Amino acid sequence: MYSFKFPEIHKLFFKQEHEIFISEVSFEDHSRELYQRILQVFGIIFVLTVLIFLNINSIIELFLLGTNNIKFFQLSPDEYFLVTIKISFYLGLTGGSPLLLYQLICFLFPGLNKKEGKIIIYFFCSIFLLFSFGLIFAYFILIPTSLGFFLNYSKDIIEPLLGFDQYIEFIAIIFFTTGLLFQLPILQTLLVVFDIVKIEKMKKIWKPIIIFSTIISAVFTPSADPFTQLVLASILLILYFVGIVVANFVKTNFLAI
Repeated sequence: MYSFKFPEIHKLFFKQEHEIFISEVSFEDHSRELYQRILQVFGIIFVLTVLIFLNINSIIELFLLGTNNIKFFQLSPDEYFLVTIKISFYLGLTGGSPLLLYQLICFLFPGLNKKEGKIIIYFFCSIFLLFSFGLIFAYFILIPTSLGFFLNYSKDIIEPLLGFDQYIEFIAIIFFTTGLLFQLPILQTLLVVFDIVKIEKMKKIWKPIIIFSTIISAVFTPSADPFTQLVLASILLILYFVGIVVANFVKTNFLAI
């Protein structure tokens, strides 16, 4: 029976600055390590999925906040049950994604030196935090304004009656795309790390970025509320300038020879 031990990620920081880590590992040992890591990740995701499913009604009530005037229907007797399974799995996968990324880092980069280890940790934490901020922004601002626009647009013609599965897909797309938008500083840092775009170039194109952020905010906030569009555009601009600062910090402190 295999032992389930989580790698100690803090050991990444104890390697020498320019240490080269070379070891001969048999294919069997390598496969066993990969199997253990995969088993750990799927085990955690399964446990999270089950726990979420056992409390799914309370979670769905959170998704339905602000929809008091909307009636939902299901096209088949098992639709709600299948949707709850889908929601439980997606949330379990989202909750287990940090562990998945962590195990992937430990497996692919066992010989990271001190600087490389710090960069990986910073990226890991930044991705998680930015995605979480994106979900919060979508939940409290984007989803209510988008629903308000679409429902008010047709309220004089048809009664708002939504399929529950379609509603979940609608808010899931908003959650996912907003979370990705908030990864802008990560993308900028990667472009600088791989020397694809210079920091000086990023500083010069700030005017086109204003236009781009305005277009993106108009697409993701189809309501006629200019305040919401202005908020999203402002956040994208802030993220862009934060990305410049972070990319410059990484280049100066971790990539300098």
